[in-house]
Amino acid sequence: MNLILKALTGAIVVLLIALLSKTRNYYLAGLLPLFPTFALIAHYIVGTERGVEALRATILFGIWAVIPYLAYLVTLYFLIGSLRLPYALISAVLCWSIAAWILILFWRRWYGLN
Repeated sequence: MNLILKALTGAIVVLLIALLSKTRNYYLAGLLPLFPTFALIAHYIVGTERGVEALRATILFGIWAVIPYLAYLVTLYFLIGSLRLPYALISAVLCWSIAAWILILFWRRWYGLN
């Protein structure tokens, strides 16, 4: 049942993004993915299953996780003027992936995880 609820929540967010993109306030479609829908689910699961300290670490990692998203947005912003949209999106996702990989490496070293 929990899995169905999570899938339904994701589907609702996707529908809202699609609907917002068709309005005159289309730019709000860029804000909606940042609503902490999945963060709420993750924080609840970690908090109930792993405890407060694990939840604090998860929250702190989430703060740092903004950096890969920022790398994605900045890359896409600059590339959409010179590349076709699919290539700009792929490049931005690649930059997000590299930034996320670097973040994970530093996080593991900082927290002493392997």
